[in-house]
Amino acid sequence: MASFNHSPSHGRVRPHPPWEACPVPTHTVLNQSPPRTGVDEFGLNTALVEALAHYAPAADVTELHRIGRLVGSVEFQRDARAAERNPPVLSTHDRWGNRVDDVDFHPGYHRVIAEALHAGAHSLAWTQPRANAERAARFMLFAQVEPGHGCPVSMTHAAYAALRGTEHEAYWGPRLTAAAYDPRLVDTAQKSAVTFGMAMTEKQGGSDVRANTTRAVPVAHSGSAPPAGLPGSGDGLPGRPFELTGHKWFCSAPQSDAFLMLAQLDEGLSCFVVPRVLPGGERNGVRIQRLKDKLGNKSNASSEIELEGAAGWLVGDPGRGVRTIIEMVNRTRLDCILGSAAGMRQGVAEAAWHTQHRFAFGARLSEQPLMRAVLADLQLEAEAATWTALHLASAHDAESGDDADFRRIATAIAKYWICKRGPEHAYECLECLGGNGYTESFPLAMRYREQPVMAVWEGSGNVIVLDVLRALAKDPRSAKALLAQLEGALGYMPDYDRAFDVAARELARASTAAADGEPAALAEFAAAGRVLVERLALLLQASVLLTRAPGEVARSFVLARLGPDRGREYGALPGGVDIDGLVARAMGCEEG
Repeated sequence: MASFNHSPSHGRVRPHPPWEACPVPTHTVLNQSPPRTGVDEFGLNTALVEALAHYAPAADVTELHRIGRLVGSVEFQRDARAAERNPPVLSTHDRWGNRVDDVDFHPGYHRVIAEALHAGAHSLAWTQPRANAERAARFMLFAQVEPGHGCPVSMTHAAYAALRGTEHEAYWGPRLTAAAYDPRLVDTAQKSAVTFGMAMTEKQGGSDVRANTTRAVPVAHSGSAPPAGLPGSGDGLPGRPFELTGHKWFCSAPQSDAFLMLAQLDEGLSCFVVPRVLPGGERNGVRIQRLKDKLGNKSNASSEIELEGAAGWLVGDPGRGVRTIIEMVNRTRLDCILGSAAGMRQGVAEAAWHTQHRFAFGARLSEQPLMRAVLADLQLEAEAATWTALHLASAHDAESGDDADFRRIATAIAKYWICKRGPEHAYECLECLGGNGYTESFPLAMRYREQPVMAVWEGSGNVIVLDVLRALAKDPRSAKALLAQLEGALGYMPDYDRAFDVAARELARASTAAADGEPAALAEFAAAGRVLVERLALLLQASVLLTRAPGEVARSFVLARLGPDRGREYGALPGGVDIDGLVARAMGCEEG
């Protein structure tokens, strides 16, 4: 029987609507996954755990689990989110009109990067013997959750490669490798830990750094000594400061204590270390014009700068700037691979978590055959990226020999392919979350925006392909070391062997074209460069998996990426792929 009430305004009775009599809890949250926090991101990353056990059996696993729990915690993720939601702010002048060029960051950003630096994500490869693979794993764990801070961490790591063995190592080396964080903008003589940035590209040149117009001239000091307190102060060209005048279109991490920069001398393009604060505390002439409004993460700063007589100290020989800074570039290229692999892991982990807790059409999403195929394929891509990344990192343990020859060309090949796979991989992971994935409230929208930078930074696709082609043509030792790696996987699977035969014929034709110097042949060689590099990249990944990873992972990769029935989109898998095993690896110990 319906209830009635009396309406004074109308003087008549009316029934309650049914929903008033029986209230419906419209704001009860149903069928949504819980927050993915309180997890051990290292322990759940099966591929990383197994690859590290292979390449770094003496790694400090206890510390890696600590890092895994840290980055998987509510507090760390809250800081990462706050840093992303509160971008850095540039103040060019103080309130009295003095030029200050300060970049202010949210406290969450400082806490995130401090944790990474305290964990040696920048320094472990330099402070412990043969620790490149373990350093890579630590870097990847932090970059998986908050990628923005990875930029200065990577460049601080890589700067040491350019400075070691030079007169600058004694001053900067201990500060670069200290497991500490000091964001103060003060004379670096007062600091035990510093971060480094890099500024190479200019408006007119981009990747063509030899077209740079920034000039450097020796500081005239009329017989008096140059400023004390920085490396190389003293008599003679190597120790005299230079004045740099020009601009840089991209200066990464302008909050850094110092930068490696390229500028022109009479001898040609040269490399300089340029501090933000001079000895004694005076600001150097590095003027931040603006912060870039980037597509990707918002937590870190990238900038455009002007150099107004900025003091810089020569690193390496005059006119050999590219050769000097390439040591830093090679390291940051490796970190692009690590960052892309970390992003793939974030995407797979979030997709697996969501589908395990979401129900549709009478079952968990993770139990639906189509979704399982997608998850398996996404995990397969992340597996290949992770194993290849640690393989390359471990190759950096050797200063010379076959490993050094191999990594020169293999890093470029892997950087081209893995970083290009990143954006599409991020999109497919995002789609697994449906509409939630498309909102900035969930982490995969940021990841989708972030992944392209790994392909653009340190050489976009065509630049990398040209580097690979030059190496094949002019560096026979690197080409030989690459072939040795690929030949080591022959005999495991016919699909791999057939793909190797095709690539070997193409390499032979390329070598002949390079040896003959025939312009038409060389032009054809360059035009088909992307095809060749893609094939080499897939073979490289497959060779690493076939010779080191679990058999079903390797077999599945070859079938899905090199076999005749391979699909174009994620989830379009041929028969024989171990879907159940890959899904279980994507979830770690979470499934069930």
